[in-house]
Amino acid sequence: MKIFVSTGEASGDLHLSYLAKNIFKIDKNIKIYGVAGEHSKKEGVEVIQDINELAIMGFTEALKKYSYLKKKAYEYLEFIKKNQIEKVLLVDYGGFNLKFLELLKKETPEVEVFYYIPPKLWIWGEKRIEKLKLADHIMVIFPWEVDFYKKHGVEAVYYGNPLCEKYSEVLRENNKILLLPGSRKQEIKSLMPEILKVVKKEKTEKFILKLSRESHLNWIEDDLNKYENLEIILDKTLEECVKESKIAIAASGTVTLELALMGLPTIVIYKTNFINYFIAKYILKVGYVSLPNLTINDEVFPELLQKDCTGEKIEKSMKEILGKKQEVKEKLDLVRRKLSGENITKDYANFLLKGIK
Repeated sequence: MKIFVSTGEASGDLHLSYLAKNIFKIDKNIKIYGVAGEHSKKEGVEVIQDINELAIMGFTEALKKYSYLKKKAYEYLEFIKKNQIEKVLLVDYGGFNLKFLELLKKETPEVEVFYYIPPKLWIWGEKRIEKLKLADHIMVIFPWEVDFYKKHGVEAVYYGNPLCEKYSEVLRENNKILLLPGSRKQEIKSLMPEILKVVKKEKTEKFILKLSRESHLNWIEDDLNKYENLEIILDKTLEECVKESKIAIAASGTVTLELALMGLPTIVIYKTNFINYFIAKYILKVGYVSLPNLTINDEVFPELLQKDCTGEKIEKSMKEILGKKQEVKEKLDLVRRKLSGENITKDYANFLLKGIK
């Protein structure tokens, strides 16, 4: 069997890598090709397009790359036809994958398409659900999505959230503050100035700045060498960093759920350009933005977005959350219970291979 995969960001690549690992355990002769990153490549996916060239977040950023991505979509389509691909797996990355899904069903209707971790239409607007219905199968990783899709006449498959299998609560052995400003250029450039205000003011605290690539240092305008209480980490895993920390300051994204499952109190921060924020907050009516908060529809982690994302407010929120450790722990336990299951990723892999629940 030949499978083509398409994702576009680090979080999607991680989920894809877990799935690929389980697929190869079931059948080592399966071939998986496509658009992915280093995590999937390590598990045996043959990467024909590296996702590092594709990372986009937000509406205006996506518009800038539209023509480039349209060209890529036709390249992938030709690969699928030429290599007689039987199944296509789309993972997250809705801005591109929904358009690609339309193209696939128009040009290669015989190919079976699975959408794993579809775009959050319950946040981004329900109008796009007609496009998503073109997929033969939809696999979701949050329980409330099943009811959402059912309301629209779509049966979504749900076995649990795969991150629950990967992460367990970490026994922490130090008191450092973990800084996770994201992996995209616009995230790092907008968040680091506010983060460094906290580092500068809290001179008695020790901070760990975890970046996924050394090249991301080029996106930080300040001279980090002048901060004696700041350590830059490139080669440690997230779990290793959590083990050394008492709290994290993290860009909104999948990492906030990873931190929640490891039991680390976190301040969620985000700054985006005005157009994106206006669309997300006022047109799309977003309440919470971080996954732990969305999971239990309650504040697990404080969210400091846009004008609230300041060094002063980050400091204040850190003191508040560290002052109510038991309450936070109870909410973190509830997050895990809501998302747990048995043989989660294995079941998704079996479903993908068989096409039946």
